[in-house]
Amino acid sequence: MSGWYNKFKESKLNLIAGPCVLENLSHALEMSGSLKEICDELEINFIYKTSFDKANRTSKDSFRGILNQHRLGSNAVYRYNEIFETIKKETGCEILTDVHESWHPQLLPDVDVLQIPAFLCRQTDLILSCAITGKPTNIKKGQFTSPESMQWAVEKHGGPVMLTERGTFFGYGNLVVDMLGLIKMRKYAPVIFDMTHSVQQVSGRVTGGNREFAPVLGRAAVSIGIDGLFLEVHNDPDNAPSDGPNMIVLKDLKGILETLLEFATIAQQVEHVICNDEVPGSIPGGGSTTVRVSYSGNTSAFQADAESSILSTRSKIL
Repeated sequence: MSGWYNKFKESKLNLIAGPCVLENLSHALEMSGSLKEICDELEINFIYKTSFDKANRTSKDSFRGILNQHRLGSNAVYRYNEIFETIKKETGCEILTDVHESWHPQLLPDVDVLQIPAFLCRQTDLILSCAITGKPTNIKKGQFTSPESMQWAVEKHGGPVMLTERGTFFGYGNLVVDMLGLIKMRKYAPVIFDMTHSVQQVSGRVTGGNREFAPVLGRAAVSIGIDGLFLEVHNDPDNAPSDGPNMIVLKDLKGILETLLEFATIAQQVEHVICNDEVPGSIPGGGSTTVRVSYSGNTSAFQADAESSILSTRSKIL
């Protein structure tokens, strides 16, 4: 079982991060090493993400991968697995990658966590082939599906699963993120929020994006309580072969993560609520008191333990 996945509950922030697509071994080693260094310093539970095949590009002429510009065969998958093995040995990073066909998972023994792309979240054979490996599987919620419908994807798999929100096709040429959906899906499995795909603009021959808005959505998601974040990162995204407009610039990542950690800490470690006597009847007899709050791992599941069960509407979190 993946060590990254096993640390989920104890980590202050779980992170899936890396460039959209595997460009070459040298770049992968540079990116994975840099990301691991940042995450080790910030004590973030990190797994390196990169796709070996971008099978869902808008145009058939768009870059798919270094070994599979047209159609991917089993020999190429074996060679990609060797690249992933090298990355793991050189950097100590665990690997997460997409799979698109039911025969992919068995050819990637050195991949630690499998990922099912959003467009394929209903593909039964693909989900079952991931489950057979026994590896944790991250299933991205389709842009066309409701949060509630993802319970059936979890049921199909039957093993260790995460669900990732990456926006819905609705709005002014943008994807729209339903923050309530994050809470709804946590009934079925741990929930990851995909900051960068959620700011894609999906019209035209080439997908656009607004990377400057990704940290805003990330802060909102960690504030309400989620299990991890997904973000694509690149040292030179404006010249990347895929998803450049929405990828985070590597040099900006540490500052973004430091801010996200502050928001995650608020969501995860609430200890006190102060009740103010400015609200009539908030505390029997007036005055203020400190109410101990127990946190069960979900920000919607606070339980107050005090003489009064009436909490001020003007309470503040310390």
